[in-house]
Amino acid sequence: MEAARQKRLLELARESIRAHLAGEPLPPVPMELDGPENFGGAFVTLKNSGRLRGCIGRFHPRARLGSTVQEMAVAALHDERFCDQPVTLGELDALTIEISVLSTMARTDDPLSLRPGVHGIYVRNGPRSGCFLPQVATEQGWNAEQFLSYCCAGKAGLRSEAWKDPQTEVYLFTAEVFREKSRLE
Repeated sequence: MEAARQKRLLELARESIRAHLAGEPLPPVPMELDGPENFGGAFVTLKNSGRLRGCIGRFHPRARLGSTVQEMAVAALHDERFCDQPVTLGELDALTIEISVLSTMARTDDPLSLRPGVHGIYVRNGPRSGCFLPQVATEQGWNAEQFLSYCCAGKAGLRSEAWKDPQTEVYLFTAEVFREKSRLE
């Protein structure tokens, strides 16, 4: 994706967050950001001084990219992990926004074939599921086995070795990740 489009998507996410926090209507999605394309989903991550403040996404988008980014930007404000300390309008200038545009997920029978920092994972066993974006492995310094184990135990609420169970479905995907320059730099 060209840099100009990335910049416009980041601006749309920031303006949508500002409008939502201020109780105003969301800005219209520019037509050029909502053009037809194939993508497997999108996540919006919010950080303040490197600290996670929200991360929400969708694997199977119901809309085109611009609309999906806008929806996920607002949803990230309501990440249940931060419901007792929600993002505020006063915090907006300190937030850094990151967007991950995902490829379509593909189920794998060889979970250890994943490449940390390149592949994201989605694991599911029965009603329990969890995911990590590709950048999480790099940020945490995890190898493939650690990435799978932490996703199973920390995100899906499964045993850490559940990824080895034939009943557990493991999906891989890639992401085009772009973010704003830190607002505090």
